[in-house]
Amino acid sequence: MSFLSDICARASKLDARVAFGEAGDPRVLEAAIRLDKEGVAHPILVIDPADGAGSAEARKHGLECIDPSNDPRCEALAAALLAARAKHGMTADEAAKLSHDPLAFATWLVKTGAADASVGGAVRTTRELMHFALWLIGPAAGVKTVSSAFYMVVPPFRTALAASSSALTSDVPPAESVSEVLTFTDCSVVPNPSASQLADIAIAAAEARKKIVGDEPRVALLSYSSKGSGGEGGSIANVQAALALIKQRAPTLIADGDLQADAALIESIAARKSPGSPVAGRANILVFPNLDAGNIAYKLTERLAHAKAIGPILQGLAMPVSDLSRGADADAIFHVAAITALQSARFYQSGEQPL
Repeated sequence: MSFLSDICARASKLDARVAFGEAGDPRVLEAAIRLDKEGVAHPILVIDPADGAGSAEARKHGLECIDPSNDPRCEALAAALLAARAKHGMTADEAAKLSHDPLAFATWLVKTGAADASVGGAVRTTRELMHFALWLIGPAAGVKTVSSAFYMVVPPFRTALAASSSALTSDVPPAESVSEVLTFTDCSVVPNPSASQLADIAIAAAEARKKIVGDEPRVALLSYSSKGSGGEGGSIANVQAALALIKQRAPTLIADGDLQADAALIESIAARKSPGSPVAGRANILVFPNLDAGNIAYKLTERLAHAKAIGPILQGLAMPVSDLSRGADADAIFHVAAITALQSARFYQSGEQPL
């Protein structure tokens, strides 16, 4: 079973309720219809009353729709927004107006338990979605850095290399290769992470991967340098300091850095650049030194390597809210919703264990 089929099968056992605050977008509606039809999750569409055509289309398909403009729960949402932001200048009138915002209301459904998770960002910006998530839900206990990850379903580059090598010395045709799944983090939230933030990001990505992919996390802290080959100071020192913190905070986590991307992913290159590394050549989580590197890398991998980019999946929130790339298609939105369901409390209530 492929990774994407597997997450859908596992999510379908949870009967999770996933709220969408951009119901008028055709891609979101298509994803919601598919989630309902295939039984992967129960979609809740928070409609925008100003978008008459979009609201009518959403209702036509028999899905659960909520109009925040006349929902009595808006009063409590306005109070929560004001409590969170009054000291930053938000007025009661502004809070009341925001309480009718579909994206804010979808987040509030998660906060109050009326939904298990929410997904947004197909139309609205990451900044807007993050504001509501942080104001209304906030970080999980003990978490200082909320970040994000993409799950990149890539062509089988490692197994393909092994297969091509064995084919040179064997008359037996290689077994069919399957796609590999890499975690790219952080690609959408923290612009210039400190060493402490990089450590937080790496640990959060490892914990999320256990639930979502189900394999053993192997973390590579990426740099333009491998094991100090680029000198000292700057981003290299930051990455090395992050590794030291990871060893303190999560001593059983397999992690290494600084590593160049090729040394992190390809064993033959790792043997020359970082011999003896517990991660090199086998990494499945790539931690980028800053947001520029992570965002550029995932988009290049998606477009040039024909990879499937699922995310960004937010990490470190007390309750699951996921962002989307505004370039996401309906299929990506569908799979982000399935992954977000696996982050919900229903995952733990089901008694499911990572694979």
